[in-house]
Amino acid sequence: MTKTVLTVDDSRTMRDMLLLTLLDAGYRVLQAEDGEKGLEVLAQEIPDVIVTDINMPRLDGFGFIKGVRGDARHRAVPILVLTTESDAEKKDRARRAGATGWIVKPFDPVKLVDAIRRVAA
Repeated sequence: MTKTVLTVDDSRTMRDMLLLTLLDAGYRVLQAEDGEKGLEVLAQEIPDVIVTDINMPRLDGFGFIKGVRGDARHRAVPILVLTTESDAEKKDRARRAGATGWIVKPFDPVKLVDAIRRVAA
């Protein structure tokens, strides 16, 4: 059965790169341009994994993660943070909000798909 990944990032280029990488790896991909849109998508879908940026307009990644974890339907969905940030305090803040893992941009497609496979297993 095909697994579904929701990607949330305000960069169209990054969304396109994630889409190509994940489609090539056999995933169904849903996309959102910020945390608000991501929560709208989650009102209709239950993905197997979420990949989210931190720095986004309207609702950032921290708020998005809290919103996801606040909905009982999505409490167990793994959330990988994909961001240019590498600050330990921000990683800890994301972890406390409910993030499963942290990947720094630019991403290696093989390592990203491997991380998604591990958390989706």
